[in-house]
Amino acid sequence: MKKFLEEFKAFAMRGNVMDLAVGVIVGGAFGSITSSLIDDIIMPVVGIFVSQASFADLSVQIGGAVITYGNFIQAVLNFLIMAFVVFCMVKAINKLHHNTPQTPPPPPAPSKEEQLLTEIRDLLKEKG
Repeated sequence: MKKFLEEFKAFAMRGNVMDLAVGVIVGGAFGSITSSLIDDIIMPVVGIFVSQASFADLSVQIGGAVITYGNFIQAVLNFLIMAFVVFCMVKAINKLHHNTPQTPPPPPAPSKEEQLLTEIRDLLKEKG
């Protein structure tokens, strides 16, 4: 049992697991912000043009079945808007990442063989 707990601790404390946990938490908060943007700002404006506050109210009755195609339209719009917002965020983060100055690593020091060959070359130039 002790070995199992030690393995679990090593797994849980890995960097990528912790990064994933942070990503899920931030993603949840981001999801609620984006949902509010869609539900409270974008959809009322769209509702002006389609004379409905939400697409979720759109439905058709066929026999005894009610097909709420508006829910599907609403889900597709939510996905497209959220994907667009995430795309813009990733693009902005990538732009910031590429704008940070990166100093190239210094060239490696010449090996002893290269130093010796350089000395021999210089000696031959002096004699010739």
